[in-house]
Amino acid sequence: MTATTIDDAEIAKFTAMAEEWWNPQGKFKPLHKFNPVRLAYIRERAIAHFNREPAQRHPLEGLRVLDIGCGGGLLSEPMARLGARVTGADAAERNIRIAQLHADQSGLEIDYRATTAEALAAAGEQFDLVLNMEVVEHVENVPLYMKSCADLVAPGGLMVVATINRTARAFALAIVGAEYVLGWLPKGTHQYSRFLTPEEIAALLERNRMRVVDRLGVTYNPLQDAWNRSRDMAVNYMMLAEKPAA
Repeated sequence: MTATTIDDAEIAKFTAMAEEWWNPQGKFKPLHKFNPVRLAYIRERAIAHFNREPAQRHPLEGLRVLDIGCGGGLLSEPMARLGARVTGADAAERNIRIAQLHADQSGLEIDYRATTAEALAAAGEQFDLVLNMEVVEHVENVPLYMKSCADLVAPGGLMVVATINRTARAFALAIVGAEYVLGWLPKGTHQYSRFLTPEEIAALLERNRMRVVDRLGVTYNPLQDAWNRSRDMAVNYMMLAEKPAA
C-alpha cells in the first residue's frame, strides 16, 4: 500500500460538519474567532519575508500559496484577496465543494483540490508559502505529512504551522473546556494523544530542511472574547519556518 496521511475517521468527522464552515455562529465559531490573529500574523510575516509593501492593496500578488487542509476556505479566501494565487487542498471532497461554491459566490479565483499533501508533493508541486494550520493533529503518519509539507515549500519560501501543544493545560482547555464544558467544539474534535509539542514540530521541520525562525503562542482573552498573540505556548501556538534559497 502507498503511504498515506489520511485518517478516515477524521475525514468523516469534518465531512459531517462541512455545511457549517461559513456560519460564524456554528460549529466552527472558534475558528472564525481565531482567524483574525492568524491572518494578521501570516500577512505580516509574508510581507516582511518577501519584501512587499504593506500599504499595497494586494501585497501578496504573484506569490503562490498552498492552504493544506483548507476546510471551507476560511484562510484561502483572505489570501486570495491579498493577491496571492491560492491552492486550497483538503482530503474531504465535501469540504472542497463547499469551499469552491463559496469562492464562486464571492467572485474569487481559488484552485481547490480534493487531495493530500503527499500527493501534491509526489506531483512536484511547490509554493512560496505553505499554510499548515490546525491540521497536523488530525492526520495519520505525522512524519510523512510534515515531510510532504516541507517538500511543497519552494526554495526561499515559508511554512506557517499552527497546532495545539501536548500539555495538561491544553487537555484541560482545548478538550475538557472547549468541547465538554463550553461546547465551543463538538465532542471528540481533538484527541490529546495527537497533540505535538513545539519541540517535536521544530524537529520535524528541521529534519526536512526547514529552519524555524519564529514561534509564538496564541491565547484566548474571555474579557475581550478574542484571541491574541502571546509568549505562552502551553495551549495553542504557531511556528514559522523558512527553506533556504537554492
